[in-house]
Amino acid sequence: MTNAWTERWNDRYSNEEFAYGTEPNNYLKEQIEKLNPGTILFPAEGEGRNAVFAAKLGWKVAAFDISEEGKNKAIKLAEINNVVIDYQVGELETLNYQPEQFDAIALIYAHFPGEIKSAIHKTLETYLRKNGVIIFEAFSKKHLEYLALNDKVGGPKDIESLFSVEEIKADFPNYEIIELEEKEIELNEGLFHNGKGAVIRFVGRKK
Repeated sequence: MTNAWTERWNDRYSNEEFAYGTEPNNYLKEQIEKLNPGTILFPAEGEGRNAVFAAKLGWKVAAFDISEEGKNKAIKLAEINNVVIDYQVGELETLNYQPEQFDAIALIYAHFPGEIKSAIHKTLETYLRKNGVIIFEAFSKKHLEYLALNDKVGGPKDIESLFSVEEIKADFPNYEIIELEEKEIELNEGLFHNGKGAVIRFVGRKK
C-alpha cells in the first residue's frame, strides 16, 4: 500500500475524537455474542472499538492496521476499559500470524485497495482454524449510489474497493455460509459513518 494510503488513515485518526466512535459495530456485536470466547483477529482495526469490545467479552484479541495513530487510540481505549489487546502496525505480509492461529476473524469495514483485497482475504483465511468463524461487514458496490446522495455516510469512493456477494463467495469458497446478504442499513458511528448505506454482511464457518 502507498504512503498516501497510510498518511490518509494517520490523518483521520490523529484527532482526539474517535473517527467511528468508541462503541462496537452493531453487526459485530450481534454476531460475536453468539460465540464462545477464544482467539480473534481484527484486520484494519483502526482505533480499536471492536477489538476492545471483544476483549471485554473475554476474547484473546489480536489486531493490526497500517496506521500508528490508529494503534495509539486503540491502546488508549483498551486502557480505559481495563483490557489488553495485541495490536501490530504494518501490512499483512510483514506480520507474523500463524496458520490456524485464530478461532474467529472479524472484518469490519476492512476495505483494501481493489488490486489486493482478494489476496488479503485469502491470506487471512489461512490463519483461521477449521470450524472457525469469519464475521464480515463492509460497504457493497451499490453503496456508491448512497454516497452520491449523502457524503456523510462514508466509505470508499472507488468501486474496486467495495464488495459484492459474488466476491465474498469467491474469496471464501470453503465455508459453510451462515449468513450472506447485501442490505441497506442506517449507520450512526462516530464522525464518518452517518446515514443510509449498502453493505455486504457475511458470517461463515470454515469447513
